Amino acid sequence: MANAQHNVVIIGSGLNGLACAAALAGAGFKPLVLERRRVMGGRVAVEEFHPGFRCSAVFDAHAYCEQPVLVPMPDGRWMMVHGESGESADIATFSPKDAARFRAFLPVLRRIVAALAPALALTPPDIDHPAAGELWGLLKVGRGIRRLGEKDMFRLLRWGPMAAADLVAEWFEFEPLRAAVAAPGIYGTALGPWSAGSALGLLLHHAATQVPAGTAEQFLPQLKTAGVEIRTGAEVASVCVKEGRATGVVLASGEEISAWAVISGADPKRTLLGMVDPACLAPDFLLKLRNYRCAGTVAKVHLALDALPSIPLLDAAGRPARIHIGAEIDYLERAFDACKYGEFSQKPYLDVSFPSLHDSALAPAGKHVMSIHVQYAPYKLRNGDWNSRRDELADVVMKTLAAYMPDLAGRVLQRHVIAPCDLEQTYGLTGGHIFHGELALDQLFTMRPVLGWARYRTPIRGLYLCGAGTHPGIGAHGESGRNAAREILKDLRR
Repeated sequence: MANAQHNVVIIGSGLNGLACAAALAGAGFKPLVLERRRVMGGRVAVEEFHPGFRCSAVFDAHAYCEQPVLVPMPDGRWMMVHGESGESADIATFSPKDAARFRAFLPVLRRIVAALAPALALTPPDIDHPAAGELWGLLKVGRGIRRLGEKDMFRLLRWGPMAAADLVAEWFEFEPLRAAVAAPGIYGTALGPWSAGSALGLLLHHAATQVPAGTAEQFLPQLKTAGVEIRTGAEVASVCVKEGRATGVVLASGEEISAWAVISGADPKRTLLGMVDPACLAPDFLLKLRNYRCAGTVAKVHLALDALPSIPLLDAAGRPARIHIGAEIDYLERAFDACKYGEFSQKPYLDVSFPSLHDSALAPAGKHVMSIHVQYAPYKLRNGDWNSRRDELADVVMKTLAAYMPDLAGRVLQRHVIAPCDLEQTYGLTGGHIFHGELALDQLFTMRPVLGWARYRTPIRGLYLCGAGTHPGIGAHGESGRNAAREILKDLRR
């Protein structure tokens, strides 16, 4: 086909790709967004899984740490944990001492998170030759941390490398509260609550809520006004490289599209190991990238319900609550143990939400969608494969939920399993990792995705990364895309 010409091509219509497109369009460029699927949105795409029932495949639009959390216990009791208001009446029923400690803990957490959050919008500095603007950004974050005062500043420095289990044990005695507070530290990771660095994951998840979560639809009016072209069903097969510079892309259809810059919202491995000729990259860079860890540990189960199960879904203010299944730190750790040895847990950690309580258009009138985040479900199984064992996973999830929701099974019209292999094959997430790579101490900030290449550029001039495999790599808000656009504009304006 005839060669088309665009000044900027963006691979993928996830939130980061769309945020990057919006920023570039606002600066006068006309990005072309290429989406291989027929639906936009990437990890937050809302799709029908049963007639009349729709849900986001990977992330719900509502931020993970913002909603109240219901914690059921094996003895039949339920506890509500309010992450925003700090209201602790439910906690006081079980432990008056912990209720007081929880009221003291939340302001500390908020102060530390508020000081940390601005770092999510920074470009990781060039370690050898940091620019003045980068140093100024780091200085402002540093000043925010200094303003915390000595006690909170030392807490932040100490908490980062800690295990989330140790952090919560310093504040609380009641096991269900410990488990609920620690859970964000392991969400979507190959870490257990006793893993070093899981406390940093907890802080990062809370910091990510400082930026409102979004949906692809929210970007569309802005993109349309700016003249951004979005093509679905347009899979990029390869990136064209000439004399060390990206000059465009070739689609699976054979169509060639030239561009001044190519920006990938796909994960680093899919982009640089799948779309680029290895001969274009240095052996040491290839080695580092191949060692970048992105084996997922998450599956999703969606249920179409003819009615809500009989559980206390709302808090005192009438807001929908998430449900945390895993009422002990050791329960969560044992679930992780199974994953380490190539099995999905028979007693999984579940994070349950009801998206149709937020958006009634997701289900027919009077009916509901139940979205279940399942950990731990390893990308590679020791025995069998996901195509033969996905129903077994769904059975385990239903059995686990039955202990707390006895009437659930009778209300299920359909169940839909998204296994790690589906996250890779359908949604383009290498290894099935929902964050495009492990959120571990050695794969964050200046080391995301690899040391020396954390500034959204790649060794190929004109080829950039803007997906979750770059800093900050967490949340559903497009921050990686906005950060990347800032750096790309510096190059395009030269």
